[in-house]
Amino acid sequence: MTDGPPLRRRVASIPQTLGMIALLQALAPLDLAAVAMATLRRGRVPAPAPSGRTIMLSGGKMTKALELARCFHAAGHRVVLVESARYRFTAHRFSRAVAAFHVVPDAASAEYVDALVDVVQRERVDVYVPVCSPASSRYDALARATLQQWCEVLHGGPDDIETVDDKAAFAAAAGDLGLAVPDTLRVTHPDQVAAFDFGAAPGPYVLKSIAYDPVNRLDLTRLPRSTPEETAAFARSKPISADNPWILQQFVPGSEYCTHGTARDGRLRVFVCCASSASQLNYAPVDKPAIEDWVRTFVAEHRLTGQYSFDFIETADGTPLAIECNPRTHSAITLFRDHPDLAEAYLGETGDAPVRPAPDVRPTYWLHHELWQAFRHPRSWRYHLRVLREGRDAVFDPRDPWPFFLLYHLHLPSLLLQNLVRLRPWVKIDVNIGKLVEPAGD
Repeated sequence: MTDGPPLRRRVASIPQTLGMIALLQALAPLDLAAVAMATLRRGRVPAPAPSGRTIMLSGGKMTKALELARCFHAAGHRVVLVESARYRFTAHRFSRAVAAFHVVPDAASAEYVDALVDVVQRERVDVYVPVCSPASSRYDALARATLQQWCEVLHGGPDDIETVDDKAAFAAAAGDLGLAVPDTLRVTHPDQVAAFDFGAAPGPYVLKSIAYDPVNRLDLTRLPRSTPEETAAFARSKPISADNPWILQQFVPGSEYCTHGTARDGRLRVFVCCASSASQLNYAPVDKPAIEDWVRTFVAEHRLTGQYSFDFIETADGTPLAIECNPRTHSAITLFRDHPDLAEAYLGETGDAPVRPAPDVRPTYWLHHELWQAFRHPRSWRYHLRVLREGRDAVFDPRDPWPFFLLYHLHLPSLLLQNLVRLRPWVKIDVNIGKLVEPAGD
């Protein structure tokens, strides 16, 4: 054990991990009762008529992959789910919407593309819809040319993905189109931050990693600090280098929004906009025409295909400024439960207007996250009770209840046991993504 956290920290993670496993298992009787009641009430659910198309989804550990699987299944398509070995016990493989599940190598592996091709050929896949992690969107872009010999791939090419996934390049590309973005500067050394003339620019500014950083991404410390020395020290505390560039971005006060867009050949086919939340575990659609126009323009001008999640700040006068774009499915896709047109919009078989959530859609939450937050912050129980009363769980579906139970009593415990065996610390459980957030994790 020469790399990673020190041994003391690894050992200290043992009671945390054991305690969380015990807490999850203590909830098993209640969760099992919910599943049993749903099973008894629903009776036999007839399978939709087959359409003859087979859809392959990656990212099998994530709620958004389950949501898409259910939508494609309900539309009569056969769904094949793939995921890496670490997540072989994903609860979603047991969904009634999933016809087949395959373990594939990590996206960065040299065997990744061949493994996908093997699944595509064996399962006679017609369309591949990557449900990417932050680390895998680049590799799926690189795999696209090979996979397109056997099936359609709903994902951008390497140039498109590289542009939007690089916060500095994305800001420049949007600025070239006249679309509003905050002032953004690529930095490859902490000294660039210390030398920046904050007095000559409307600030404050924040530092953001261009590569996905599950821990530092939540640190939006305003710059400059009280003294130049403090500013320099803060910059040096971040892993900024030529191999790991960051951006220094103008902090714009306002309301933050997140979006999901699915595009085909530059046409926006699916769109939803939500107010952002710190936890990213609560979604409710909002109507923001200016943001939708921004997204539609960028997608059209770059003739994008794939799934793109843009984040915005809306200023007090209603101007949206895009702060970044993640080329992958957004978890706000959970707002499309039972939408009759979502699957066909992904396949390009709907009209010109993008498909949006139904007007009466209920906000989505993750039940055990709400319970945990109410337990940690007892004074907030009224808020969490209102969330439960007005919304619906993003995973639980009475017609397909087992993924809900198995998420908390097989999927997450299997990850905790892996970390326990390897003495690997973790920061928190992301029930939405179905993973443990670890220092320097993916």
